[in-house]
Amino acid sequence: MSAVLAAFREAYANALRLHMDSPTQNTLAEGYELGRRALVEGVSILDLTEHHFRLLDEEGLVASSAPAQPNPDAGPRAQAALEFLLQTLAALDVATRGFLDSTRSYELQRLRAEDLEGRDAFRTALVESLQDGFFVAAADGTITEVNSGFGALTGYGPETAPYPLPHPWTDDAEARYPALGTVAARFVMPARHRDGRRVWLAVSTSSLRNPEDDERIFVGTIRDVTAEHDAQARDQAVSRLATAVGAATSVAEVLAVGLEELRRAIGAETAVVSVWANRQTAPEMYVSGPVAGTETDSAPASSGSPAGDSGGAAVSRQVLDARARALLDRTRMRPHRAMFAIPEGAARSEGIVAPLGETGDAALWVRFAAPRAISPGDWSLFSLLVGHLSLAVQRARNFDQARSTSLTLQRAMLGPIELPPGFAVHYEPALPPLEIGGDWYDVVKLRDGTLGVVVGDCVGRGLSAAVVMGQLRTAAQALLLRGAGPAQLLAELDAVAARIPGAMCTTVCAAILDPVRGLVRYSSAGHMPPVLAAPDRTGRLLEGGRAVPLATFDIPQRPEATTAIEPGSTLVLFTDGLVEQRGIDIDIRFDQLADELSGAATHLPREVADAVLSRLRPDAGYDDDIAMVVYRQPPRPLRLDVPAEPRRLAELRRALTGWLAAAAVGHDLAADLVAAANEACTNSIEHAYPHDRAGHVELTAECVGGTVCIEVVDSGTWRPLPEDPGNRGRGLAMMRALTDEMAIDHTGGGTRVRLTAELPSVTFSAASRV
Repeated sequence: MSAVLAAFREAYANALRLHMDSPTQNTLAEGYELGRRALVEGVSILDLTEHHFRLLDEEGLVASSAPAQPNPDAGPRAQAALEFLLQTLAALDVATRGFLDSTRSYELQRLRAEDLEGRDAFRTALVESLQDGFFVAAADGTITEVNSGFGALTGYGPETAPYPLPHPWTDDAEARYPALGTVAARFVMPARHRDGRRVWLAVSTSSLRNPEDDERIFVGTIRDVTAEHDAQARDQAVSRLATAVGAATSVAEVLAVGLEELRRAIGAETAVVSVWANRQTAPEMYVSGPVAGTETDSAPASSGSPAGDSGGAAVSRQVLDARARALLDRTRMRPHRAMFAIPEGAARSEGIVAPLGETGDAALWVRFAAPRAISPGDWSLFSLLVGHLSLAVQRARNFDQARSTSLTLQRAMLGPIELPPGFAVHYEPALPPLEIGGDWYDVVKLRDGTLGVVVGDCVGRGLSAAVVMGQLRTAAQALLLRGAGPAQLLAELDAVAARIPGAMCTTVCAAILDPVRGLVRYSSAGHMPPVLAAPDRTGRLLEGGRAVPLATFDIPQRPEATTAIEPGSTLVLFTDGLVEQRGIDIDIRFDQLADELSGAATHLPREVADAVLSRLRPDAGYDDDIAMVVYRQPPRPLRLDVPAEPRRLAELRRALTGWLAAAAVGHDLAADLVAAANEACTNSIEHAYPHDRAGHVELTAECVGGTVCIEVVDSGTWRPLPEDPGNRGRGLAMMRALTDEMAIDHTGGGTRVRLTAELPSVTFSAASRV
């Protein structure tokens, strides 16, 4: 037996006997304290109860050991002993229940922890099994939890979480997209992977409340849609490029708009195309973006598109530097539809090069802002874009060749490119981009000095009408050259038109102009009447000599009329497209035309044509072919006689300028003639008369047969030219330089200066007027 147990038994025996002898609350409380002592000292309940009943046996309170003579105090003593034992055991019972409860609670907590651990492991396994990236975000946008799939898509995994705003994968170039964890929505956003790649992520987020603190959180997933986005971007880029170059009809137009679209779609800094016309000349260079690799700056493209980032390409005819030219020269000799990165074989490329077209005379160079890796998706996009641009360039070249051939044929059919002095013509087809239609004009200079004019209008529009027009125009020109008058010409054209399919009902007006006699003979086959306007008078219709259109009815003889043309008059022949407008009486249109010609005498024929077209143009534009011929009859000779005073020089210049305009002299030649005449008049005023003698200066001007002759006459004698004229005395040299011929005659008691100039033919290009 241990000393602890022996001491406890002795204490228990003493306390028990004391309680049995005189039971009180204090003695009973001593039992409870002994119970607590037993609990602390590790005395078991069994030891306690055995010792208790051993003491009762010694006292004779156990039934088996009771004396023969009963003790009257035995009952109360036994009852007190039981109370003491129960009180002692009470402390042990409370501890036992507490232990059992603690054990039970521990088991419950252990089971709960094991359950939570299992559930957390299941949640973790579930989240990690997702193929998409998973994230949890706090209310302030901080990403607090991500799975490994999120790390694979962005390069930022769970090991480095959390991720506060701004998130490290945010693409600064695309700030318009919301950040993860800031809204509950579905959207697609760009992101910058940790390795530098740009990816596109489809984001789906939901908002909910945290049950522990009732704060708002976001839970969402991300999915890599870079391939789908790139495919869509490629389709859109190709579509934009194809649309941009679709309407272009020349190589310059294709490159002006195509290079800009190509550069933006690829994300390059500069796109350059060099086109070699031949090996002897430097290439033409088209540039979009900052110019690099040239020895001089670029100039605006011939197409009129602005250069660089302003929305178009620029063209330079300067020489590329040696490195750039060698690069592009090698590239254009590469196989057709090949494309190469430069430098070749490097992990990161500075740009790409490719030949354009199929003739080996054009090459493309696209330069990146910084070296970058080219992915398979990039190669696919580049190949599509360069292929479309190459096809557009080839198509434009084919169109240019076809257009050049077409224009050559059309201009040969249309009419003379050079017109006699005094004429202006305008031609405008109703169906652009055709240069011709069913209307035509012709001006033919005849042997006797007269001028034949024909204006016609075939039925229909477009190429079919142009074919008929070409045949009739050729026949009419041959008849004029053979000497046929207006009526005879139309009568013979009747037979020609009857043999040409589609020529029936063609209207024609033929006229023979005699500038010397001031007459016009004309005949009309159902055509619009010419309008003749004398100086400062309203125009009038020439309605004589009218008959039916060609190849309609057999008539015995076509009529012809003759009308005098006053000097300085303006004659206009035209087709019905000029005056016919739906919903407006044609007489009103004739009145507008006649009124516009009332002031024509002081303007050049070209200016008259432009004014008429502007006055009669409908709001929606002309909807029919227009052919118009404007003729100016030479005006009466100009005769001026003024005092030989310097202040009269301005008067002479104004009068001569107005007369030259009436004579259909172009502005440049008119300025030269006015300057030469002014110098002659100045010499007469300064040198012909002494200061004490009054004199006169006579100026005459006349236009005959395409030649302008100006004479300045005085009655004095010019001083001889000094040997050293100094800063003056160069008037004669100036007059010779400004005119075709100058002659000075000092005989007859005065001085006569004769200045002559041949009027040039009027150059006209149908294409320039369309």
